Amino acid sequence: MNTDLPRTRWAGVHGFRARGLMHAPRNDEGDMMGGVMAITLQENLRGVLYAPFYAALALGAYRREGVEVEFVSAPEPARAVDGLFAATVDVAWGGPMRVMQTYDSREDCDLVCFAEAVTRDPFLLVGRQPRPNFTFADLYGARVAIVSEVPTPWLCLQEDLRRAGLDPDALPRIANRSMAENVAALRRRELDVVQLFEPFAEELISSGDGHIWYAAANRGPTAYTSFYTRRGTLLAQRDELKRMVRALYRTQRWLHIQRPEAIADAVQSFFPTLPASLLRGAVARYLETGIWGRNPILPRGGYERLRAGVISARFVRQAAPFEQAVDNSIAEEIVREDPPPLN
Repeated sequence: MNTDLPRTRWAGVHGFRARGLMHAPRNDEGDMMGGVMAITLQENLRGVLYAPFYAALALGAYRREGVEVEFVSAPEPARAVDGLFAATVDVAWGGPMRVMQTYDSREDCDLVCFAEAVTRDPFLLVGRQPRPNFTFADLYGARVAIVSEVPTPWLCLQEDLRRAGLDPDALPRIANRSMAENVAALRRRELDVVQLFEPFAEELISSGDGHIWYAAANRGPTAYTSFYTRRGTLLAQRDELKRMVRALYRTQRWLHIQRPEAIADAVQSFFPTLPASLLRGAVARYLETGIWGRNPILPRGGYERLRAGVISARFVRQAAPFEQAVDNSIAEEIVREDPPPLN
């Protein structure tokens, strides 16, 4: 196991990883009783958009299904797939973009997305002045800064511009600064509009320093974050992964019947330095814009919308088709089971 990755144990037996099948009885609520299996689960970076995953950890959803999750963080988003190929990680969460990118760069790639949580684009364009009748043409002539930490936000936005009949290559933009730096620059009036995710957007909006011009979630489904693993793992550890997907689905059902405050409070421990008011506002906005899926099935339409942006930006030479990069069989099976929400 690569000890360079930070680790947190969440609910279960410490110190082993079970590879075989274990069958533990369920109580009347569908929770596991008895046997435990272990999975190493990796996040790609810390962000409010991943609240369904954090809620599953915080609420003990995996333990209830008989799975011990060893929770680790990738060294950086661009290296998120490394642990899967080194066999130090069983499952990662992240964007299908990474799966497409890896198919393009590695001949031995066999990654597969198998349970979606973030089904719409969580990024926003936040301007210094209100722009209630915003159109994409308004960006031309404005001082624009886009996200530098990960490529997907720009890949999707540049596809929006193309579909609006605009040339993204002709848009002057700052693309080499962090979101935190861009927030500060907007406040100094050095920029007109910045591309952000939460809680950066909420920080600006709640202080009156920023106004939403465009919520990318409004374009519709765009496959943004799912569990993914290697196909060999999907076969060899199918029982464990079914339990993980059931835990995620029960968490999704719980999430969509909660008030924003309850969700934010459940995941607050993952954001210890973020004021509760900002986290609650960020969660409320993401609920309102519908970024979190109601079930773990990754829809073809969302994948194809993401794939279109990856292709049009020439980010890869070839983008893996849906059938190669997505396997919804476990998610569909779990949805048919109709397990109850967490309580």
